[in-house]
Amino acid sequence: MRTQVLALVAALAINTLQARSQQTACGVPAKLDDGWTVAKPEDTGLDGTRLCAIAERLKVTDANVHGVVIVRRGKLVFEQYFAGYDEPWGGSSGRYEFDAKTLHDLRSVTKGIISLLLGIALDRNLISSLDEPVTKFFPEYAKVKSPGWDKITLRHLLKMASGLQWDENLPWNDKNDEWHLVNDADPLRYVFQKSFAFAPDTFFTYNGGGTDLLGKVIEKAAGVRIDTFANAVLFQPLGITDWQWKEYRNGKHATAAGLRLRPRDVAKIGQLLLNKGAWDGRQIVSPGWIAESIKPRFQATNMFGGLFYYGYQWWIGRTLVDDREFNWVAGQGLGGQRLIVVPERELVVRVTQGLYPSGRQGHATLDLLAHVVLPSVKDAR
Repeated sequence: MRTQVLALVAALAINTLQARSQQTACGVPAKLDDGWTVAKPEDTGLDGTRLCAIAERLKVTDANVHGVVIVRRGKLVFEQYFAGYDEPWGGSSGRYEFDAKTLHDLRSVTKGIISLLLGIALDRNLISSLDEPVTKFFPEYAKVKSPGWDKITLRHLLKMASGLQWDENLPWNDKNDEWHLVNDADPLRYVFQKSFAFAPDTFFTYNGGGTDLLGKVIEKAAGVRIDTFANAVLFQPLGITDWQWKEYRNGKHATAAGLRLRPRDVAKIGQLLLNKGAWDGRQIVSPGWIAESIKPRFQATNMFGGLFYYGYQWWIGRTLVDDREFNWVAGQGLGGQRLIVVPERELVVRVTQGLYPSGRQGHATLDLLAHVVLPSVKDAR
């Protein structure tokens, strides 16, 4: 009997140690040679125990989240991945295992990258002004463009306020305008032939076609493909070496939605915004462009649900925690892909998800932000 009791006590002790070990190890970032400084949450003023509740909260919400990455004060402090259903660009739909080295679709978070690349092109005087007319860069479409295009500038496209008749909320067939970006042999021709529903700067209309035009403007101004330009001026300076920029079925680069990166590399993009365009002591994008691009330009609603402001290809919103509002800047992509930057708390949060057909996509990120991540901040500095 005494032997059995001792064995039971020993087993309980082992289980307790294992539980403590698992709790301690929860969300510990992988140590990769990719430029990130890895730290404990407590080292940056976060409550690590509270962050360890993320996995259990996600189980309750059944959100099919694939990964959560958290950065505080420029240090990678939390990284956790989960298996789940996914629809990767160019791959087969199904269940996938994810880890720190797995590339994941950004979908429309890619639009924020286009904004950064356009800012770099402006910084380098490859483009003289946002008030340049879009048609200046596309003389080859002069004979097919619909009336009204001569009034549209790069700035209108950046803030999605061109007034172009465009709808990406319709069923996925030839009535959905995004379908033509993917399938038409010449998607830019399709965009230029669309009519205008409103005068510019009248209404916000979510429009991937406008972002594709911006990507092509960058290519024409730089004289190289968008992926080549991005690698030279953004990815390499950030130490991002593993990435893909997918193409539509027509072979054209999907500049509005085609990037695939590791989540912790996307978090570098967030940190770049937080650092006003700098990374590791190097100014990659001018502080002025960062300030302009994340400034609210329009009241905007979109397919992701919710009410936000829109800047230059970035969303601006707010979260309520204990009767206090915190403003944030975000990239949002289909399926629940999110990059959230909270300047007041020096936080970057990257969440990958696989709820492509669901109206709940992205809800998990806002829930974690309001009920776990922001409340985990233990200091007010």
